[in-house]
Amino acid sequence: MFLGETISVLDTKARNEDKENFYHGILIGILKNYSGWAVKSNKESGDGFADILLKPKNPDVGIVIELKYAYSMNDLDKACERAMEQIKDRRYDTELREDGRNNILAYGIAFCKKRCKIVVEKL
Repeated sequence: MFLGETISVLDTKARNEDKENFYHGILIGILKNYSGWAVKSNKESGDGFADILLKPKNPDVGIVIELKYAYSMNDLDKACERAMEQIKDRRYDTELREDGRNNILAYGIAFCKKRCKIVVEKL
């Protein structure tokens, strides 16, 4: 799905600190369609609240997603880095590990208008 074909820049018209919420809602809606996956939004884990925690059918797999809004296209890389640092610093994988999931992927996703950048790392 291409954001450019789906959304309008007016969809993200909000105060700067609230822009991330639009993309958060889109992802929750998409991910909830995976049958058998537990999808948790703003779930307490480690030392904070992960934007999205996923528990797929495979009991050894877990996914942490942290979203950031970038204020310019040039800031997408830095926003992804901030997301990944936050996942690690706040130990957002704790909930998944306590559930016995050891194959954990961390996704840092940055959005700017109709563009996004995604980085992924195995924790």
